[in-house]
Amino acid sequence: MTTRAEPGDDQNDPGLSVIVSERRRLINLAYRLLGSLADAEDVVQETYARWYAMSARERQAIGSPGAWLMTVAGRICLNLLGSARARRETYVGDWIPEPLPEPTEWNTGGSGGDRTDPADRVTLDESVTMAFLVVLDAMTPAERVAFVLHDVFRYPFGEVAEIVGRTPAACRQLASSARRRVRTAQTPAAGPGAGRAGIVRRFRTAWEAKDIDGLIGLLDPDAVATADGGGLAVTHPHPIVGGERIARAYAEIARVSGDRTTFLERTVNGLPGLVAYQDGGIATVFAFEIAGDRIRRIWAVRNPEKLRLWRMG
Repeated sequence: MTTRAEPGDDQNDPGLSVIVSERRRLINLAYRLLGSLADAEDVVQETYARWYAMSARERQAIGSPGAWLMTVAGRICLNLLGSARARRETYVGDWIPEPLPEPTEWNTGGSGGDRTDPADRVTLDESVTMAFLVVLDAMTPAERVAFVLHDVFRYPFGEVAEIVGRTPAACRQLASSARRRVRTAQTPAAGPGAGRAGIVRRFRTAWEAKDIDGLIGLLDPDAVATADGGGLAVTHPHPIVGGERIARAYAEIARVSGDRTTFLERTVNGLPGLVAYQDGGIATVFAFEIAGDRIRRIWAVRNPEKLRLWRMG
């Protein structure tokens, strides 16, 4: 990050400790808005670059550095969301948000790994489940920013309006529209985490056994399986629709991969998921949406650029 510093800036900057402590909050906001930790890190870097591009006197004149940083990060995300739609048109295959492991299991270095600051780890809650992020991705940029800022981060609409560049009333309407999208996409209660984990475990067991009937029994008849290879890994070119079709396709994947693939149960964006290890590396991260006692959606992320946080074992 390129900054313009002045002698003694750190000592004379009353907001220094505040802006350092805001880093995690900024990462959490940007990841929820963009669905990509890599992009979120870029947003935070640009936000701090703009902070340090100001003189010490200009920084000292800002009453709430934390609020200033969040406002700037929100505006950068809003601009990026607009350009992201254009980039998706050239993306190879389906785009799925970047999956996150448990904070304690992030790849923080080692051979071939990216070194990630523990302060950058995203807080995992219902607003970062894969199903929720996919719904957010279907919103317009303004809807997404207004909804996340107000409903997730509890920003009043007056402050949201300053970031989105619309009136408070318009931002209220945007958040309301986004809320309807979320309600429409919601599935019936899936039960406690242990229940979800049990279903994922049975799915893994049936998959490893190539038990098509067992897989069909765990999948909703209208289930959809989507894969993201980003043109860098082999995937099914289109979503697979229908529980039986998914079961047969996944059984064939198990047959072809044979003993080369090992599946482990891991937490993905705060919920039970699976990770496939193949040929000494992480090949795929699977996230699930479970309705009742059936799997309704499967998201398989194979794009290696989205798996940099995941470590072996």
